[in-house]
Parts: sequence; C-alpha cells; structure tokens
Amino acid sequence: MIIDLQRFIANGRPFWQHLEKLLDRMEADPGLPMPLAQLQLFHQLYERTAADLARITTFASEPETRRYLENLVARAYGEIHETREKQRRFFPLQWFFQTLPQTFRRHIRAFYLSLAITLAGCAFGGLAIAFDPEAKPVLMPFSHLQMDPARRVADEEQATHDRLAHYKATFSAELMTHNTKVSILTLALGMTWGGGTIIMLFYNGVILGAVAVDYIHAGQTKFLLGWLMPHGVIEIPAILIAGQAGLMLAFALIGRGNRAPLRARLREISGDIVTLIFGVGLMLIWAGFIEAFLSQYHEPVIPYSAKIVFGGIELILLWLFYAKSGTGKKNEPAKPGA
Repeated sequence: MIIDLQRFIANGRPFWQHLEKLLDRMEADPGLPMPLAQLQLFHQLYERTAADLARITTFASEPETRRYLENLVARAYGEIHETREKQRRFFPLQWFFQTLPQTFRRHIRAFYLSLAITLAGCAFGGLAIAFDPEAKPVLMPFSHLQMDPARRVADEEQATHDRLAHYKATFSAELMTHNTKVSILTLALGMTWGGGTIIMLFYNGVILGAVAVDYIHAGQTKFLLGWLMPHGVIEIPAILIAGQAGLMLAFALIGRGNRAPLRARLREISGDIVTLIFGVGLMLIWAGFIEAFLSQYHEPVIPYSAKIVFGGIELILLWLFYAKSGTGKKNEPAKPGA
C-alpha cells in the first residue's frame, strides 16, 4: 500500500527513466551487444518497474503515470521474451572504415606479438643464408628464389616478351587463393593454443629474411624493393593480421587472467576474429592484383623507383587506415588490449 504517492513517484522516477534509456538504446540498435552486468541491471529495473506498476494501479488519480509505467513494462517484457530472429542491417562502408580498424586497434598487442615472431623468423632466415648460402634449397620453397639473384635480375630485365600475357587474371586469382589459404590456416592453427600460428608466422619470416639477405648480399637491393614493395606492403601485413587473429584465438583458449567459461571467452572474440579475417581477405585481393599486374614487371618496362614510391605510398595509407580510421567513433576502445 502506498502511503505518500508523491514521494513514491519521486523515488521511483530515476529507476523508470534509467529503464527507458536502456530500452531506447536497445530499440535503436537491436544488434548492440550488452555485457552481463548491464543485462542484470536491465532485468532488475524491469522487475522494480513492474512492481511499481502493480502498486500504483489502485490510484485512479494518476492515470498518466500508470500509462507510462504500463508502456515501459510492455516494452521491457517484449525485449526479454522476444523469440523472433532480429534482422541486423549491415553497412559495408561503416564496417570497413570503422569496425575493421577499431577491431585491429582493440587487439593491437596480439598484432605486436605476431610482428615480433615474424621478425624473429626473418633474423633466423637472414643469418642462415649469410652463414650457409647452400641452405637456399631448404629455406626457399620456390624454384625462382633458388636462382642466383644477379642471374635472375638479368633474365628479368632482358626479357623480350611478356611471360604473363593472357595469364595475368589467372595468376592473380592463384595468388589470392594461395595467400588466403595460408592466412586462414594461420588463424585456424590458433586452436593449437597458438603453437601452429607461431610456427606459420616464424616460417614466413624465415623465407622473407632469407630472400632479403640473399638479394642484398648479391647487390640487388633496388630490384628486391621494386619487386616486393608494391604487393608486399599489403600482403605481409595481411599475414601478420591473420596471425593476430590466431593469437587472439589462442589467448581465448588459454584464458589466462580471465575466469569466464571457455564458451563465453570464445563468443566474446568470435566477432572480432571474423572481422579481422575478412579484412585480411580484402587486403589479399588487392595484393594479388598488384603482384600480377605491377610487381612482376621490372626495368626497363617499369622503373624500380616508380614501384618503390608506389609501395611506399601504399604503406603510408595502410598505416593511416589502421591507426587513424574510425577514431573517436562509436565503439572505439578506450585502450588497446590483447
């Protein structure tokens, strides 16, 4: 029984308004994820408001307050007991310019670890070639990489016909398919508690380091940069981001410092992993086109300096995209985490 109606309304209004704000947010963005604590608060506010409605129904002098509470309770009941699949609208541009870079920055420490593992592989591969040049057949999986760099450069520059004529689109598709498979495998091997992902990143680093030292030692640094930079400044970061996603999966499986159940940990990072690997796919599509239509053409067809400048511009734009795009927007993380 209500003794002081005005006091009852004054005490209850802050809770009703809080519930109303939560309902407005949920209805404005049906796909908005809510943490467990906020869901529990929502349910508590719903129960309190329903109880207040039951107490005020006996007062005929407050029809507006009763209708207000009835509306709140009905909306909250609908949100709690809704069983239909809610349609989520997808905005490609918003996903690309906000969600993707924000997700990358939110797990930046996993990316730094992916980069460190790859650099360690580069150092190993470079030292192995420097101290044992005969190790090339073991370290380099492709026949054209096992050639003497000076001989290969001479062959490329003296070629009188386009060896990729009528084959560019096919070659580009093959590159996209191969690199995408490698990226997905690097991600999926996170299921081995990160062991497989680490091996893939380290091995890719070994090949990169061995090739770089081999060409630099042969005095073909300009050719190396002109050959690798146009597509490599996109392709290599794509593999690193795939490694980032794989390490995120490993962290969720290990669960160090996180006492949530395994299923909850995996559900928490699943959306971010999907976002990152789709971003990797887009990057590899671009890299495949560039490698087939630009990287494979050398002087005198295309000056090395022009290719190096093009690759440098790509690298700057890529850095700006992942470091700056979407900053200050909705869902921007307060600070990076693994």
